Amino acid sequence: MSDVIKVDVWSDIACPWCYIGKRKFEAGAEAFGGEVEVEYHSFELSPDTPVDFEGSAADYLAERKGFPADQVKSMLDRVIGIAAEVGLDYDYDALQHTNTVKAHQLIHFAKAHGKQVEMKERLLRAYFVEGRHVGRDDDLADLAAEIGLDREAALRSLQTDEYLADVRADQDQAIQYGIQGVPFFVVDGKYGVSGAQSAETFTQVLTKVAEERVAS
Repeated sequence: MSDVIKVDVWSDIACPWCYIGKRKFEAGAEAFGGEVEVEYHSFELSPDTPVDFEGSAADYLAERKGFPADQVKSMLDRVIGIAAEVGLDYDYDALQHTNTVKAHQLIHFAKAHGKQVEMKERLLRAYFVEGRHVGRDDDLADLAAEIGLDREAALRSLQTDEYLADVRADQDQAIQYGIQGVPFFVVDGKYGVSGAQSAETFTQVLTKVAEERVAS
């Protein structure tokens, strides 16, 4: 049996806890010390979001998610503080809300070219830290080029919805697993970890899998 532990992660680009959870998982995997293979899967938290949303992050949460306007700032401040604890400098003033289905397609394109993990990280950073637009084909192709992928090939893939069926397949799998929120981590195909848990939690789950393999 392979010593590599496979971890399947359902998450969205427009999900602050997914980026925070990614950092916590990475810290937990590093502490575990064994070999871990990660595969990212598509999940859209708000598939009805327009590509070009007019308004700020606070506007989005108040208008489209129904949060009381007077609570939104404290909510965002809390997320910014938690992100900072794991080394992420969220900039909600610059953030551009958008539909993420194209970004998910780009992650599948990158996976086909051996750069899925790099593409996921680049998109999250672009969205939450740099205020880049991650919903339009040309902007996404630029980001693909920044990690060494062929820009024109990425653009063609996005324009033809080459990987849309793969995005939908990920979403169908999430439904079958009963996943209703992200991030959601499936470790070794049998243990589910929901949310941005502590690094120690991820270390414990990975260690448990490794110990079970030795015992079996």
